[in-house]
Amino acid sequence: MTPRILLSAVAALSLAACGGTGTSSDSNVAASAPVAAKPAPTGQNWTETVVKTPDGGYRMGNPDAAIKLVEYGSRTCPTCGAFGQTGQKPLTDNYVSTGKVSYEFRDYLVHGQPDFAPSLLGRCVGTATFFPLLEAMYMAQPQFEAKLADQAATTALQTQLQGKTPNEAAAAWGDYLGYVEFVKQRGIPEAKARACIADKAALDEIIGMMSKGDGAAVTGTPTFIINGAKVDGVSWPDVEAALKRAGA
Repeated sequence: MTPRILLSAVAALSLAACGGTGTSSDSNVAASAPVAAKPAPTGQNWTETVVKTPDGGYRMGNPDAAIKLVEYGSRTCPTCGAFGQTGQKPLTDNYVSTGKVSYEFRDYLVHGQPDFAPSLLGRCVGTATFFPLLEAMYMAQPQFEAKLADQAATTALQTQLQGKTPNEAAAAWGDYLGYVEFVKQRGIPEAKARACIADKAALDEIIGMMSKGDGAAVTGTPTFIINGAKVDGVSWPDVEAALKRAGA
């Protein structure tokens, strides 16, 4: 995919807004009988069982879980951040750990270029630290939001980036927002971080995953899908109610 086509694809796909859609309702999720817990194999923990899926997301938990939760999220979206800050731990501790629920996260670049660096960095660290880094980015989100809110600085940066490739734009935003320094402080060598941001194939993969997300009726972030049914709500209480309705 050429840089111009990729940027056009991001612009079209990221018409979705941060904040999702719908109200506090789980009515789209079919009511099901309670699901039995399934212990992890000896010596394993479902919350540490993480794989990259064929669709390009990262899934935590029992691969055969009866309840499959998928989130399309943006690492720069405050509503996604609120879920990460309040929901990721209880989701992991109370539901994924039982083997009843698996949780897959799929990056969705709702804010375009500012999303490139954190998504690329978050996906290049490997399965063991994917979810801890995702949670850390959400916990630290206010420091990144402050820089995004500086309109003079962001407008100047956008002007400087005219004619640059998507990965060059990712590098510039990653430095401006502080994501490169953020991951360095968490043990990722700077050379590796910059190589991840420069990975064109990885960015192409995210764009392809976003196209699949549109097919799943993603109109905003976060969007949560349980066993193929979209959850009409974006907060942890909304998602938890839907999980319970599905039998968790």
